[in-house]
Amino acid sequence: MRVVIAGAGNVGRSIASELLANGHEVLLIDRDPRSIKVESVPEAEWLLADACELSSLEEAGLDTCDVSIAATGDDKVNLVHSLLAKTEFGVPRTVGRVNHPRNEWMFDDVWGVDVAVSTPRIMSALVEEAVTVGDLVRLFQFRRGNSNLVEMTLPENSPAVGQRISDLAFPRQVVLVAVIRDGLAQAPQRDATLEADDELLFVTDPSHERELAELLTPDHVRPSVIDNTVGL
Repeated sequence: MRVVIAGAGNVGRSIASELLANGHEVLLIDRDPRSIKVESVPEAEWLLADACELSSLEEAGLDTCDVSIAATGDDKVNLVHSLLAKTEFGVPRTVGRVNHPRNEWMFDDVWGVDVAVSTPRIMSALVEEAVTVGDLVRLFQFRRGNSNLVEMTLPENSPAVGQRISDLAFPRQVVLVAVIRDGLAQAPQRDATLEADDELLFVTDPSHERELAELLTPDHVRPSVIDNTVGL
């Protein structure tokens, strides 16, 4: 994929390095000459320009990009860039960094943002996920489509422990997408047996979350669904 990143600060450069390591093409844009540190990410393309100016984005070839990431430290800039990327250049996927939680409500499709990344919200979700063994934790909500990404860490007395994945009658429109064991993620295998403390990641229709929680929770325990969603 070809990815443009508005904002070449520490965050933008870190994202660029990760994407390049995964084989993607990256263009970094920043209007501050002090942020143009080509030697820090030499494999990327660099452009000294205003990421909120149409002429600059035309020069950057934004219409050829698959993803636009607004990663500056200014929420106004991130919103304007995302809106221009989506409405003027038809970028299929836009990601907006939310710096101040009070502005999070604006980072939606009205402003052309497909994915809103709020560090406080993500940290909160991870903390909740770490301390809620046996609870179904709603981590992400996909804006396009009626689906959520949810997680459960299996308690020792879960009825799913010791069972093969293929033997579990998951509700309709529930897809097990990963099993994390000992910190390592693996694709679910039909004949694999689940163990206590396995972290299970599902994509599910919200209407089936309660049913899924009941399937994985001991009979004598009332299942909980914790909402720590980050829009996606």
